[in-house]
Amino acid sequence: MPAESSGASYAAAGVDIEAGDRAVQLMKEWVKKAQRPESVGALGGFAGLFDASALKRYERPLLASATDGVGTKVAIAQRMDQHDSIGHDLVAMVVDDLVVCGAEPLFMTDYICVGRVVPERVAQIVKGIAEGCVLAGCALVGGETAEHPGLLGPDEYDVAGAGTGVVEADAVLGADRIRTGDAVIAMASSGLHSNGYSLVRHVLFERAGWALERHVPEFGRTLGEELLEPTKIYSLDCLALARTSEVHAFAHITGGGLASNLARVLPEELHARVDRGTWTPGPVFDLVGKAGEVARGELESTLNMGVGMIAVVPQESVAASLSTLEERGVSAWVAGEITERAGGTEAVTLTGEHPR
Repeated sequence: MPAESSGASYAAAGVDIEAGDRAVQLMKEWVKKAQRPESVGALGGFAGLFDASALKRYERPLLASATDGVGTKVAIAQRMDQHDSIGHDLVAMVVDDLVVCGAEPLFMTDYICVGRVVPERVAQIVKGIAEGCVLAGCALVGGETAEHPGLLGPDEYDVAGAGTGVVEADAVLGADRIRTGDAVIAMASSGLHSNGYSLVRHVLFERAGWALERHVPEFGRTLGEELLEPTKIYSLDCLALARTSEVHAFAHITGGGLASNLARVLPEELHARVDRGTWTPGPVFDLVGKAGEVARGELESTLNMGVGMIAVVPQESVAASLSTLEERGVSAWVAGEITERAGGTEAVTLTGEHPR
């Protein structure tokens, strides 16, 4: 009879169960930091638990759900061997979608797919997710780490997350609230956020031949450090704004750029005019455009161009809205207005030129 060790095994196929267990132990301390009073149970169960009795204070609670990833930005993190900011990005992409309808993010779960479990690396990713959840005011109630040898390289991984929020039915924000004359308030992005990295990588690495270690004077740091700048998490800022001012709608500026994302929350009969002259995009956007000779239309339909979130508010709420955002450390400004939409026109028009 052949020795037991000579037969096939999960480990021989590339899956290390012990490493997975070690990763769970390392991430526990971070998950503990990302809890809410409604969180029930501990990490390690088959499902995350959340005490829904907290929703009794709502007259008619609506649950909001969103799921997302961070795209090819993970390739930058892998090349730099820096993994905690990716978790922060993941939370931002999910919770800032939830808050668009006015929902308070309640909890998140994550999915981390790796080619090989390196416990310390997985724990760093979860650390970033947990820290992002704290900034977003939601709980991290569970997740899954899957090892897929042969599908991903040993040092490759991808992440995804799903979040749930709640909003009072009569407080849902969106197109039906927007009126002619409303102001379009822009909130500054922290950089590229987590969209357009396929274009960015093609331009800066394949066409321009830049190295991640290259120091860029305009950034005051290396190219890699700029590209890994975490995505701004706006959820608590938006919720504070909705509490202190009248808000008609939010728009999270992600893939597709400002115009297409703002158009998603506009009623068919209304139009948004946004003036480029009201802000100057960060230097990373200019760099990508020049290095790849990328046309402005292509840039604006791919990258956020310095605006990560939009709030549409009535004119009488502008001053209070800007004051609230300033108090919270959010750079914001009036970027445009809502008008009647003429036949055949686009839902959103970008006018003027960015200041230099």
